[in-house]
Amino acid sequence: MQGNTSTPASLGSLYPIVQAPMAGVSTPQLAAAISNAGGLGSIAIGAVDVAQARAMIAATKALTGKPFNVNVFCHASARADPRREAQWLQYLQPYFAEFGAQPPVALNEIYKSFVDDAAMLALLVEQAPAVVSFHFGLPPATAIAALKQAGITLLATATNLEEAAAIERAGVDWIVAQGMEAGGHHGAFDPSRRDGDGIGTLALVRTLAQHSALPVIAAGGIMDGRGIAAAMMLGAQAVQLGTAFILTPESSADAAYRAAMQSDAARHTRQVTAISGRAARGIVGRWMTEVESAAAPAPPDYPIAYDAAKTLHAAAAAQGNHDFAVNWAGQGAPLARAMPAADLLETLVNEWRQAGAAAQR
Repeated sequence: MQGNTSTPASLGSLYPIVQAPMAGVSTPQLAAAISNAGGLGSIAIGAVDVAQARAMIAATKALTGKPFNVNVFCHASARADPRREAQWLQYLQPYFAEFGAQPPVALNEIYKSFVDDAAMLALLVEQAPAVVSFHFGLPPATAIAALKQAGITLLATATNLEEAAAIERAGVDWIVAQGMEAGGHHGAFDPSRRDGDGIGTLALVRTLAQHSALPVIAAGGIMDGRGIAAAMMLGAQAVQLGTAFILTPESSADAAYRAAMQSDAARHTRQVTAISGRAARGIVGRWMTEVESAAAPAPPDYPIAYDAAKTLHAAAAAQGNHDFAVNWAGQGAPLARAMPAADLLETLVNEWRQAGAAAQR
């Protein structure tokens, strides 16, 4: 099935570079800067409500007339289990006590899945951003049809060949091939598989390029032009970078997050489920070294577990401690560069062209 001829123009961008939609880090300012510079900027609305999503889309449109991507989460809705949640809070109690705090009495499903959010679908159809992307799975066929009817290009994350096949059958336009190197949440459809097959970005890109008729966007561990060139040589039509943009001034990463990204800590990232209830990669901290252990009870469903993690981090941060910060980052974190987003995109394009020219000599 190889031989796909899709180009960045079908994403609405000049260059085949997508800024990853990082919930809590990407901003309208970052998305607009990337789109204005010739890439495809992204905002993430999976963790906000409809009113907040509307405001984010409006803010992005006010900053750019170029296409941008709006990302939603398509996870299975959480199943509340008071007993399991109480066990988890009891397990976390000593960590709260360390900062003179008590765990919350109960945990909440802090945001809704797009799969069950008719109001969010209506907003996207009304606003009709150029691109909408799905993470953690796919919405119902009726939602896909409505978005396509509105003229929206659709992307969806795949972490293996089976997920890619489901994306193709669903009528989505592009596959985001997310390897295990990627920072943030692993986009596997089935969280019970945790790491699934554990496929790296380059192997996944090459496999999907050979076996899928859809164009592929490589995601995970790509930080510079040589990485872009490598992914393109293996069959990707575009790349998606997230960790690379954390240190831009347009991201909303706080001072502690930026400091961690520029320290030796960035050399070590690991996947963890204890933070949110789903596997996600971040800079190693106490969530990985202490909280997630063989003795720990199973955390609540995603995103209920995230409610506890955010509350514990807030308690620690109030005491000036960032051991429980959620510093999502991919394996390429030591390669991150602190510069304005547009300058970084220009640098990436130049590096990619130079790498391509060198390969042809």
